[in-house]
Amino acid sequence: MSCGDWQDRDRPSENPLKRGSLISGERRLEREELQQRVARATSTLAGLGVGAGDTVALLLRNDFPFFEASLAAGALGAFAVPVNWHFSGEEAGYVLRDCGARLLVAHADLIGGVSDHVPDETLVLIVETPPEIATAYGIPADACRRDADAPAWNEAVAAHEPWTGARHPAPASMIYTSGTTGRPKGVRREASKPEHRGLLARLNAAVLDLGPEMRTVLTGPLYHTAPNVYGLGVVRAGGSMVLQPRFDAEELLALVERYRITHLNMVPTMFVRLLRLPEAVRSRYDLSSLVRVTHAAAPCPPEVKRAMIDWWGPILVEYYGGTESGVITACSSSEWLRHPGTVGRPVEGAVLRILDDERRELPAGEVGEVFMRFEGIGDFTYHGREEERRAVERQGLITCGDMGFVDEDGYLYLRDRKRDMVISGGVNVYPAEIEAVLLGHGAVRDCAVFGIPDPEFGEALVAVVQTEPGRDLAADDVQRYLRERLAGFKVPRRIEFRTDLPREDSGKIFKRKLREPYWEGTGRRI
Repeated sequence: MSCGDWQDRDRPSENPLKRGSLISGERRLEREELQQRVARATSTLAGLGVGAGDTVALLLRNDFPFFEASLAAGALGAFAVPVNWHFSGEEAGYVLRDCGARLLVAHADLIGGVSDHVPDETLVLIVETPPEIATAYGIPADACRRDADAPAWNEAVAAHEPWTGARHPAPASMIYTSGTTGRPKGVRREASKPEHRGLLARLNAAVLDLGPEMRTVLTGPLYHTAPNVYGLGVVRAGGSMVLQPRFDAEELLALVERYRITHLNMVPTMFVRLLRLPEAVRSRYDLSSLVRVTHAAAPCPPEVKRAMIDWWGPILVEYYGGTESGVITACSSSEWLRHPGTVGRPVEGAVLRILDDERRELPAGEVGEVFMRFEGIGDFTYHGREEERRAVERQGLITCGDMGFVDEDGYLYLRDRKRDMVISGGVNVYPAEIEAVLLGHGAVRDCAVFGIPDPEFGEALVAVVQTEPGRDLAADDVQRYLRERLAGFKVPRRIEFRTDLPREDSGKIFKRKLREPYWEGTGRRI
């Protein structure tokens, strides 16, 4: 694959943003000021006893201090630990205890929900919640202000001189996995080995197209791996970035036009929401500045991707990997159109194999578990769980639990998460395939398909459907639609309707919350 294959539009010459700017609402942080604040924050963390190998937890929405604290921790060789701010107090407390957080930096409106669960040894600094975030989430003004006696991040940073000591190679952020099969695990990765850093630099250039001329909107929450890697990568590369407090489809289009955005990093749910906009709204905005739109994190239904390519042009680049593995495959729009449904071929420095349950390598076309490795990033472990780390490794490769196959040309196709795969009557069924078909129904806004206990078949399929406002569907309508497009054994026996589905801020459905009630008390997976 070559960069030229993906560069289908000339870069716009006008630049309404100063290079390296960070923008959030009406606030702006220029690159020189950001660098000064990071240097002062580094001194702040060092003064609090943070050093190499320590952890700094971040209970922050997308805000300037997230970047300041992450980069400062990295300069000291410490791990930034983003905490999913959707977590309950107990869940957040578990992460703080498990990672051994020396410091927690938190937004004022979020600290109240976790304060009773912060370990005594963890220091806390508060960031007042900015107005654009308060507006996006409907947060009362008084909840955005810190208590008068609470230590403030901004005051602490301003009180320190810029760091002049040694700088360590920065490790990656320590991201906690979703915990679908139990407590979340912290993926702790050391900095890349010097001899491999060229691979990572070439990957960032070829796939994400990171560079000082880029202008992007950060659309996803920074506690997720992809937005975290992307956002920090943009800042390190000197690019300009607008922080969208909460994803809104039309607002994103307006930001692209206003700031002449060149790059985006998205998830398929965002594509679906964009395509749901009325044609009159979609055509209202000038998107001609876009030159690269990368996407990952979830399967993209083929009809959704085709529609996005038809709308935005052949500028979509899909990639695949995991928190544990880094990026493994990528493909341009033209490659995807020649191989519909693929997530690409291995990038330089990546190894990919499809193994069966006995860990034998499978030939092209046969579905098995995806095992992989990318040499450009440092080795990882699950923090405090080395045995679980060894359990996901075979033949020097690791798995994130995905099932898939490669075709004769070496392109990878994913079927589903192994934990989401349903075995009904001895037959493997992949819910992602069914969900992709359901999303093609004009009355279906979103959906989730999963397995529930069944005394006869072991597991049975259920589909939970959210319909478009004002559109009515009956269960037999859904089943009839699926039977026309899928084999009978893939049609869920049970169809449920919800006005809303539990979601993360990126729009991704919390499938576990839908599945849990059916499996509780069974002693089996949830």
